[in-house]
Amino acid sequence: MATFDFNGKVAIVTGASSGIGRETAIKFAGCGAKVVVADVNDELSEQTVRLIEAKGGEAFYCRCDVSQSDQVQHLVQETILRYGKLNMACNNAGVEGLQAVTTEQTEDNWDRVINTNLKGVWLCMKYEIPELLKAGGGAIANVSSIAGLIGFPGLPVYVASKHGVVGLTKTAALEFADRHVRVNAVCPGPIMTPMLQRLMESTPGFTEAITAGVPEKRIGEPEEVADSILFLCSDQAGYVTGQCLAVDGGWMAQ
Repeated sequence: MATFDFNGKVAIVTGASSGIGRETAIKFAGCGAKVVVADVNDELSEQTVRLIEAKGGEAFYCRCDVSQSDQVQHLVQETILRYGKLNMACNNAGVEGLQAVTTEQTEDNWDRVINTNLKGVWLCMKYEIPELLKAGGGAIANVSSIAGLIGFPGLPVYVASKHGVVGLTKTAALEFADRHVRVNAVCPGPIMTPMLQRLMESTPGFTEAITAGVPEKRIGEPEEVADSILFLCSDQAGYVTGQCLAVDGGWMAQ
């Protein structure tokens, strides 16, 4: 486990009820941060909080649909009310949406996926960054995907949303670099999350095909991505901003 010093710091993690978000929240807390667990799944999110508390960490759950501006504002306001500041954020909440080729996609699916994956990241940064500036600076790690770097047939809307996250990340990094706010992204490859498990269960041959595509010949674990997120938010990455780090077992090196 990577170890960083986040004592005295406050972090928001969206999509923290499971997968990469849960592991990131747990690891932030394990390194001393106070963590705000944000999601729409009450039961699993409260479970994340209990897992953190069981290890001696501090966290609370704030329900938040990141596609809704008022809820994102409320999330940030509750963070400041509870902890007085914000130092870091991992904007991870996302959905995969409908599996279908471009011509068979629906407007409803487009709206749902783009509103969550792309608008949601923008809204989070819109309200997080002012608080980071008040704190004298800070770091944001957005969660994109290798689907934000290349195409994946059958998931055009998801791919578009994740490409958008890459663009937002680079632009925000440039806008606030001289004000001590760093903005980076991770681009995970196949990671054993509930989202990937749904794809594996619904698509015959998917597991074999996706594993064969990874040079390491294995599917990654959420904690491996979480470690990269913690690094990007740590002082050890103090000269790193605007980067989109592939955590993919070598996929993008091919």
